[in-house]
Amino acid sequence: MNNNQKPRCLLKANAIKQLPEQTVCHPLNPNSEISGVSLSEQVGMQRIGFHLVKIPPGKESFIYHSHEFEEEFVYILSGRGIAEIDGVEFEVTTGDFMGFPTPSVGHHLKNPFDENLVYVMGGERREMEIADFPHLKKRMFRNRKQAQITDWDKLEDF
Repeated sequence: MNNNQKPRCLLKANAIKQLPEQTVCHPLNPNSEISGVSLSEQVGMQRIGFHLVKIPPGKESFIYHSHEFEEEFVYILSGRGIAEIDGVEFEVTTGDFMGFPTPSVGHHLKNPFDENLVYVMGGERREMEIADFPHLKKRMFRNRKQAQITDWDKLEDF
C-alpha cells in the first residue's frame, strides 16, 4: 500500500470535516437536540460507538437516563455544559471526562450557555439493552434494533 492509499480503518481529519452532520432528538424530550457524526460507523465498527457531537446553546443531549448493560463515556472538547449525574448537577468544561460503568447511575447533559458544547461520546453497542428514564419513571427494552418502552408501574415480576 502506498502513501496515497488509505485503509478503511483510517479516517483522516480532512475527511471528518467533510462528513455531513446528522441531527437527532430524543422523542421523550422536546428540548433534545444533538448534531454530529459517528466516526465509528465510518470505519465499519459495530460493537463500539464513537461520536463527535455538539449541543447548541439552550438545548440538551437526550434525556436523563441510566444503562443496565452498555457502558458509556463523554469527553468535553470545547464549551461548557451542565451534567446531571446521579441526581446532582455539575458544570463541565473543556477536558472533563465522564465514564458510566454498568449498571450506570443516571446521567444527562444540558447546554444553558451561549456557545456550542462539543464533545466525544461513545460506548458499547450490545444487541440487548435496558435503560431507565428515572425522571419520567419509564423503562426501555431494546433487542437488536427494536425498542419498547413502558411505565415503571406497569412492570410485573415474573
